[in-house]
Amino acid sequence: MAIDPSFPIKITAFEWVPEFAQGQVRDLRVRWALEEVGQRYEVQYLALGEHKQPPHRARHPFGQVPTYQDNEVTLFESGSIVLHIAERFGGLLPDDRAARARAIQWMFAALNTIEPPLMDYSIVTLFEAGKPWSEPRRPAVEARIHERLGELSQRLGDRQWLDGDGFTAGDLLMVTVLRIVEGKGLVERYDNLAAYMARGIARPGFKKALADQLSGFAQTPPPEASAWMEKQQQGE
Repeated sequence: MAIDPSFPIKITAFEWVPEFAQGQVRDLRVRWALEEVGQRYEVQYLALGEHKQPPHRARHPFGQVPTYQDNEVTLFESGSIVLHIAERFGGLLPDDRAARARAIQWMFAALNTIEPPLMDYSIVTLFEAGKPWSEPRRPAVEARIHERLGELSQRLGDRQWLDGDGFTAGDLLMVTVLRIVEGKGLVERYDNLAAYMARGIARPGFKKALADQLSGFAQTPPPEASAWMEKQQQGE
């Protein structure tokens, strides 16, 4: 999306990632939030390794993406960025004070309660799949996932969204978190959660954000990609 000269917003994203990561990098959450609130933005793409260099670390001390810059603030961490967007622009947080607090509560629940076991699944099945400890850990990881997803399913019940009929920033983050294991038979075990996730990814804002993220990736890996991938697999 082209930058809006009247209110410049810039985010950072990776120029290239392996195919399995495309559509999952966390700048997608920020792009979706900006689409939902109708704000244009510019993307600064980082070449492989550039995210660990001093210019980017000045924006993000841990050398990751995304970051967000507007005419007031520079932020890192996708959750904090989505909260900033939701608070600054209308559409992702209710006006009612109590409902607003509940929506923010669900943002924290998505990132702090649901995401960690789902990321553990990615570690044992993908990032460390070849390690001798990964397969023995998998049953315990899946048990933790189903404990959390079962609790989430029970709470969601037959609601359209987490706090009723209105889509909020809490739903935005929860849907992106559930997508970490989309198609793995985990979320799909719970009919209401599968339907909930499907409602989220059917929103026009999500579709536009995903299409823009995917179209921004370089399709040809850079020359140093093989060495970088090997280091990642070794945990370096």
